[in-house]
Amino acid sequence: MAPIPSTMKAVQMAQTGGVDVLELKDVPVPAPGPGQVLVRNRFAGVNFIDTYFRTGLYPLPHLPATLGREAAGEVVAAHAS
Repeated sequence: MAPIPSTMKAVQMAQTGGVDVLELKDVPVPAPGPGQVLVRNRFAGVNFIDTYFRTGLYPLPHLPATLGREAAGEVVAAHAS
């Protein structure tokens, strides 16, 4: 298995609006918390919920926010409990 990198690519938004608010960013890879696992995504989908978040129809708890609520991949780490 490949080592876990320190950063990853993420589509983020700092404000609501049209597609022009989306930015591809390098962000830190999060560590899994209690009851969580880290998944190396192989495929990701853009779902209606992402569009609703982007437009502001569904409010997000904080911005900037990383979009992408649908993905498939392999579990590469788990919280040590």
